[in-house]
Amino acid sequence: MKQQIIDLTKKVAAEFGFELAVMLSFIEVETGGQGFDSKTGKIMIQFEPSWFKKNAPYAPSGKWSVNKVDVQTKEWEAFNDAFAKDKDAAMKSTSIGLPQILGIHYKRLGFDSVGEMWDHAKVSLENQIWQLAKFIDTDRNLKNAILEKDWFTIAKIYNGSGFLKIARQYGREPYNISMEKAYKRYTS
Repeated sequence: MKQQIIDLTKKVAAEFGFELAVMLSFIEVETGGQGFDSKTGKIMIQFEPSWFKKNAPYAPSGKWSVNKVDVQTKEWEAFNDAFAKDKDAAMKSTSIGLPQILGIHYKRLGFDSVGEMWDHAKVSLENQIWQLAKFIDTDRNLKNAILEKDWFTIAKIYNGSGFLKIARQYGREPYNISMEKAYKRYTS
């Protein structure tokens, strides 16, 4: 992980009283330590068609409904198509930045609108890391799981109860295992 991210995370972790290794594990596992796409400079996103269907059930099908996971150009095509149909629903249905926090959580993070959350995250990596810390700080169960190093519960709360199924579907290591391995690396 880049030293800049480690330094910024150290600062934010201290502000919230969180263990640095846990924060770095989140960041590494969620986006591989990238808050902005190195090719385009845009914020990293994961557009979620299932959330867009919930947030904009009236929206006609389009590129948004055939999104390809993990390819930023495809993510942005899907997002832009959804944004043209309903900008707030599109932003609420997209996970952003280093921590990949879904836009529907904007109020939980203290923002008045989802656009404000996005604007804050687009400014800097530090703001993205702050959003992660705030997200953790506002969920008692997640905070307790972190203190107990209960990686399964952390993954279940942060990525949803279907995280194991999704890992199998895409041939990936489950989040709980990836996070525990990352944590061990950062504490050794």
